[in-house]
Amino acid sequence: MTAGTIVLLRHGRTAYNAAMRLQGQIDIPLDEVGRWQAAEGASALIASHRAARIVSSDLVRAVDTANAYAALVGAAVETDVRLRERAFGDWEGLTPPEMAAGWPAEREEWRRGGEPQGIGAETKVAVADRMVTAVLEHAEPLGSDECLVVVSHGAAISLAITGLLGLDAGGWRGISGVNNVHWSHLHRSAPGAVPGWRLVAHNVGAGYPLDRWQAGPHADLEPEPKSA
Repeated sequence: MTAGTIVLLRHGRTAYNAAMRLQGQIDIPLDEVGRWQAAEGASALIASHRAARIVSSDLVRAVDTANAYAALVGAAVETDVRLRERAFGDWEGLTPPEMAAGWPAEREEWRRGGEPQGIGAETKVAVADRMVTAVLEHAEPLGSDECLVVVSHGAAISLAITGLLGLDAGGWRGISGVNNVHWSHLHRSAPGAVPGWRLVAHNVGAGYPLDRWQAGPHADLEPEPKSA
């Protein structure tokens, strides 16, 4: 037995997202825009996917996003530390210019898709392994007509998809990231098929234009510029 559908949902916006700071495993809450995104995204997600089980990273930004969806489903949220974001070591909390200033060679290696040494970052393979193990473990008790919703983080979700599709997490960079409170949908392959999961939809959201989505609930209330 295993779930027929897995949905991987990214958390809402935080102040670090807004400032382009690398969060990693820093436990930072949703900001006002993130709370609005969580509510709007939950309404959109339940229209297409009603979870039989909801599991979240234990970091508060993911738990609060999961709770917004769970309130509509009428289900509890389970947490699992294995669903946390990738750990980025010394770079956590920094902006890209700050990373480049302090670690120019390592930052360039990062931009090429490599694994920079000496910063204490978790490897991509390690993240993919723990994510896939956790996701499949939580999916296993469910029936083929049931859906598992997993609430996690941008890099962790991309690596989970890579692993579930049987791709090399250490070298593969073809899965783009997901925006805040957007999700990816995987469906179980036929018995014996390889890989065991198929990516059906990626980076799906509530239907707002991205600039409006990032601006938040009060964007439409901003005064229009006065004519000269």
